[in-house]
Parts: sequence; structure tokens; C-alpha cells
Amino acid sequence: MKKSLKFIVLDYQTKKLLINTFMLLVLVRIGLWLLPFKTVQQLLSNLNHTKPKFREKYHISIDKIVWAVEVSSHYMPGGVKCLARALTGQVFMSRHGYTSNLCIGVAKSEAGELKAHAWLENQGQVVIGNVADLSHFSQMASFTKGCI
Repeated sequence: MKKSLKFIVLDYQTKKLLINTFMLLVLVRIGLWLLPFKTVQQLLSNLNHTKPKFREKYHISIDKIVWAVEVSSHYMPGGVKCLARALTGQVFMSRHGYTSNLCIGVAKSEAGELKAHAWLENQGQVVIGNVADLSHFSQMASFTKGCI
């Protein structure tokens, strides 16, 4: 009940951002489950290049976009992996005029197992996917997106 009350008191623009973020996160998560990464990335790129019917009249900060991705992730059944969160954040950052860099890295755990992680950067700062051992990951790929 408290969570729905928190949502109800949000302003219209914040509700809209949160709903749109949740819907895209669902689609990205399903896409990554069913399709190769390159295909999902191309579909998101195509989505990014479609011009909105109208330009937003309000400014959305990077912090607000990150907040919407994180909140949406908490309500996703089964959780959301770092790659889906980073891709979703990148789409919204691009749509709202920010340049971002999606990074994918690998590291070996103490047990010798290979693990992968994705994070999103803006101007060299990690905005989504910052973890305590991020410095242990060797970056294998990065994908920069500018604003549309």
C-alpha cells in the first residue's frame, strides 16, 4: 500500500518516466533472453532514431533517469541483470540529450570463475552498474551513444 501511495503522489512527468522506463526494461530483458545482443542493440538503436511526436518541454536529469531505471529494476519479477539496466539507461539518456558509454567487462572471481558485468558511463563517471570491484573488470567492449 505504501509503495502505491508513493507512486500516486509523484508528479505526472515522473510517473510517465517511471512507467516508460519499466516498459522498456521489460522489453530489453525479454529481448536479451530471446535474441542475440547485436540484434537487441540494433532494435534499440532504431528506437532511438525515431523522432518523438513532440519534444519534451521539461528537462530530465541523469540522476532522475538512473533513479527510474533502479526503481523499475526493483519491481521486475526475477530481477534485472546489469546489461538490461545499462541498455535501458542508455536509451533514455540518449533520448534526453546525454551522451553515454555502455561498457562490458570480464573478470575472474576468487574461485577462478569468469564473470561479466555491464555498466553505463557519462563523461567518464559510472552512472549505472557501479560495483565495489569494478576495477577488477577488464573492459572488452564499449558502445557510445550520443543524443538524437
